[in-house]
Amino acid sequence: MKRRNLTDHLTSNGCILLREGGRHTIFYNPAAKRTSSVPRHSEVNDFLAKKICKDWEYQNRNRPQHSYPSAKHSYELGS
Repeated sequence: MKRRNLTDHLTSNGCILLREGGRHTIFYNPAAKRTSSVPRHSEVNDFLAKKICKDWEYQNRNRPQHSYPSAKHSYELGS
């Protein structure tokens, strides 16, 4: 995949260019609250491009939902 196509895809899906590193470009995804680096090669490996997109896409789905116990104590329930 061309690097330009990947960076266009990331920015069109809400990712923000955070900074330019020496060999990588760092993007931040506010929805997933994660950063990822995209190498500065004219061609990016397809597996790496899919991994970056998959990590950000499914980040919120894989996060466990916390269930909080109710505030009632056992003496309030009559037991």
